[in-house]
Amino acid sequence: MQGTDLLLQRPVCAQPGDRRTRTTDPIVTGTTVLGLKFNGGVMLAADTLGSYGSLARFMFMERIKKIGNHTVIGGSGEMSDFQHITKTLEGLVREDYCIDDGFVLTPKEMFSYLNRVLYNRRSRFDPLWNDIVVIGWDHTKQSSFLGLLDKVGTAYEDNYVATGYGNYMSLPLLRAGWRPDLTKEEARALLEKAMVVLFFRDARTINRIQIGTVTASGVEVTAPFELDTTGQWNSGENAIRDDEFNNS
Repeated sequence: MQGTDLLLQRPVCAQPGDRRTRTTDPIVTGTTVLGLKFNGGVMLAADTLGSYGSLARFMFMERIKKIGNHTVIGGSGEMSDFQHITKTLEGLVREDYCIDDGFVLTPKEMFSYLNRVLYNRRSRFDPLWNDIVVIGWDHTKQSSFLGLLDKVGTAYEDNYVATGYGNYMSLPLLRAGWRPDLTKEEARALLEKAMVVLFFRDARTINRIQIGTVTASGVEVTAPFELDTTGQWNSGENAIRDDEFNNS
């Protein structure tokens, strides 16, 4: 028998068709995720702020997650939906482990699976309110993978991607600094510089970030660390100029 919350005067157990079971207005959100390929791998960066509306509420919300041994995902948008996506993908990894037939999902296959899930939810007017960046290493093709999906099912692959406010402030910087022979150290420096610019320009970010890296050797996700932003209040202005950005 369905109970009633006397304090709120509404049913305790909402029905599946009830709009309260759907993400119609994100509550706790994360902002930009940046992804970048380099020579021999692929890298992801995101800050650790969970914003409750306009309040910088959760300072240690990790938005980069390792999925299996070859894949990492990063999420912008509603954090409860991102947690749901993470648990769903971890379930697929466990299923592969239990079947134990020698085959595991590649990053591209996880990307395609998420594409279908996000498009299906969007088609039912019940979207998962996230932009997801998927990175990984395909041991069959011996190549890195980088793809981006959004909440309406749009999906594409590229050499560098950005979500959220980073589409406006960071993507031009990644485009200016990227080249096919980029080393791992250069890729990390480029992502950190772009995150510093976002710290000064995006009201929904902080200077505590994580970086995830996938190469043929495996997956590495750093613990959250703080970027040094002391005395850099003009970095956002300087980064817009390619000459100063590349030489700094």
